[in-house]
Amino acid sequence: MKYIILVGDGMSDRPCPDLDGKTPLEVAQKPEMDALCLRAEMGRTRTIPDALPAGSDTANLSLMGYDPAAHYTGRSPLEAVSMGVEMGDRDLVFRCNLVHITDEPAYEARTMVSHSAGMISQQEAEAIMKDLMAHFADEPVRMAVGAAYRHVLVMDTGEMPYKIEGLKTTPPHDILGEKIAAHLPQGPLSEQLLHFMKKSAAFLENHPVNLARKAKGLETANSIWLWGEGRKPSLTPFYKKFHLKGSVVSAVPLLHGIGICAGLRPIHVEGATGELETNYEGKVQAALRCLKEGDDFVFLHLEAPDECGHSGIAADKVEAIHRLDQRVLKPLLAGLADMGEDYRLLVLPDHATPLTLRTHVHDPIPYLLYDSSHPQQHADRRYTEAQAAALCPEPSIGHELIARFLLG
Repeated sequence: MKYIILVGDGMSDRPCPDLDGKTPLEVAQKPEMDALCLRAEMGRTRTIPDALPAGSDTANLSLMGYDPAAHYTGRSPLEAVSMGVEMGDRDLVFRCNLVHITDEPAYEARTMVSHSAGMISQQEAEAIMKDLMAHFADEPVRMAVGAAYRHVLVMDTGEMPYKIEGLKTTPPHDILGEKIAAHLPQGPLSEQLLHFMKKSAAFLENHPVNLARKAKGLETANSIWLWGEGRKPSLTPFYKKFHLKGSVVSAVPLLHGIGICAGLRPIHVEGATGELETNYEGKVQAALRCLKEGDDFVFLHLEAPDECGHSGIAADKVEAIHRLDQRVLKPLLAGLADMGEDYRLLVLPDHATPLTLRTHVHDPIPYLLYDSSHPQQHADRRYTEAQAAALCPEPSIGHELIARFLLG
């Protein structure tokens, strides 16, 4: 038996005025998901406890079988692990986004425009981060380069307590279009963090990459934004929990970091961007190759629906779901059939990213659980939030779903 979890990050949603009161899952042309829905269990699960941040970190820990209430130490350390960053017990790690904010003279008066610096390219981001690292050489921090706009900053907190009470930072994708003043770091270390952010903005204003982007009418990477702080993580190995060997196929460092902490192999696919334009076919081929070469389990993650949710562009999110259906699920099912071995497939988002809010929420998410050795028979239903809610009024606990998926 092979086991595959296919995640459309942020794929579920709420009724959207731009879609005549429907959700992207209701509008999207997704014949493969809807056909699978007739042969699979459909239900709902709650991946994120109410007391924790609604994010891909907490949600995907749940999907891999780890209770985020017990194991979550912050988002950024998980990403740092994927970048090979060494962390000591005194280190506090932050996500270091390259962002685009407005350019009022006072930093505090500016507005968050883009959490991704206008979807800056990897090459541009690497050039900027290299120069930023040199510019920050006199500061008590280390930086590491990640994917596109996603990087990390590591600070030695010395003799401060392991759990730093009162420090509050805000994800930039939660405040798009808002003034940043109310969302700047607060509490212990906040003055240092704000100093770093202001220092980056002054340096980046006339950076060659930004001048070139500005000349093309593109949003610039005119500041760093620090958030998602946390300490070095520790997870029980996935193999020890479930006796299965596996891999994580994703374009997102966070997912690779969770996988590495769990003892799963990170798989990097050339041309996989984490955006709408990505190497869908390459990711499917990588997942199938892992299974053919001996893996029992593959966690296949697609970021595009989430990015489209953050953009607030309904047509793009609908298209992202369509592409996941046709360019990922369809060839994945064909490849699994060709292998000639029974398999279980779990299709679901990790969390909802409503177009109307442009950020993550704690809503229950719909899932499809298919067992090729015991296909079910259902009539006249589709894979949507509303139909899953009608079938499953009480959602299951997110981190418990994988045990039922893997163990039956």
